[in-house]
Amino acid sequence: MRRLAARVRTVVDTEEVALADGVGRVAADDIVAPMDLPPFDASAMDGYAVASAGHNHVEPKQFAVVDQSLAGHPATRGVGADEAIRVFTGAVLPAGADAVLLQEDVVRRGDRVQTSAPIRSGQHVRRRGHDVVHGAPLCRRGSRLSAYALSWLAACGIDRLRVVRRIRVAVFSTGDELAAAGAPLAAGQIYDSNRFALIALLREKAVQTIDLGCLPDDPAAIRDALRSASQRADLVVTSGGVSVGDADFVKDVVEEIGVIDFWRLALKPGKPLAVGTLGDALFLGLPGNPVSTIVTYLLFVAPAVDLLSGMKASPPMEIPATVAESVRHTKGRREYMRGRIGVQDGRLVVGITGDQGSNRLATFADANCLVVVDAEVGDLRSGDTVRVVLLSGEAAHLVTTVAKR
Repeated sequence: MRRLAARVRTVVDTEEVALADGVGRVAADDIVAPMDLPPFDASAMDGYAVASAGHNHVEPKQFAVVDQSLAGHPATRGVGADEAIRVFTGAVLPAGADAVLLQEDVVRRGDRVQTSAPIRSGQHVRRRGHDVVHGAPLCRRGSRLSAYALSWLAACGIDRLRVVRRIRVAVFSTGDELAAAGAPLAAGQIYDSNRFALIALLREKAVQTIDLGCLPDDPAAIRDALRSASQRADLVVTSGGVSVGDADFVKDVVEEIGVIDFWRLALKPGKPLAVGTLGDALFLGLPGNPVSTIVTYLLFVAPAVDLLSGMKASPPMEIPATVAESVRHTKGRREYMRGRIGVQDGRLVVGITGDQGSNRLATFADANCLVVVDAEVGDLRSGDTVRVVLLSGEAAHLVTTVAKR
């Protein structure tokens, strides 16, 4: 990842968008609070606002109810000694009050309330600026704007913000054996799933996708596509053609018109990954096997988009889990196995989703995680502890338990 990050030129172009269009975008500036939140002392509960002075003892105390304060409709007067104002959650705390008696802690008779509960200054009160103080940071430049972050900005009255423009990503796959979904298959052909997967995954990012289609195993066609892509895109992502087969031309063409910085990793699946540059564009040549394409997207393409947007490089969050059953693994390369994680008897347990061949998209169909097996680790036994990375498609939701079948 460090070598990849060293090749990235962060995009500096920005644009202004409405707050509602900011989900998933990357902040181009530091954003600070234009106001205190809440903007006034408020009641945290339904009850009665009082002045605590002189009422710290526990014996029964009586107050005359002189007004009420509702959310959006503050009381028209303050409270004096031995007075109370009926107050509701979120309503302005009346002048002179510094505590709220819970409605369940008082007995009301007509316009008087009585309580034996202790009264302490600040109880059940949300102080002005309790959430954020005017001028404090709401989010930093280079941070991805989630729905949670945007709700905070909305609470501060912000309706527009400046973000990094969408990253332009050109995508194509190569191979005479590939046909578009829906088209008839000729002898020896298969349908192109890799480009579809890449474009679908990129929709989770703030990108503009340039779909260059599926190219034949023809160096001239590949050269023309790469030259065009390098002039239109910040990142060029290809699938297939970067291994050592007689019909693998992508890597050779990139070396001819651009630069290959590194190629082939001790990784499974995804060994023949190629990283380089085409003019000002970053180039990532992914392997042609479907599972390899998806795994290398998650490990390299997604972080590359983040880096281009100005986000800091950060490794995937890994969590420990117990292996449900024995798994074969040959030492020598780090492997990312597709798995299904769930809770059993209060523990996180992960199972491998079948044969882990790099051609088997079926291993992703029911997967919600990748199981990380380091290069020096051999076979896994039932009960071993492994590291697990949750798949991005699950990231917008809470992890749920696996239903028994």
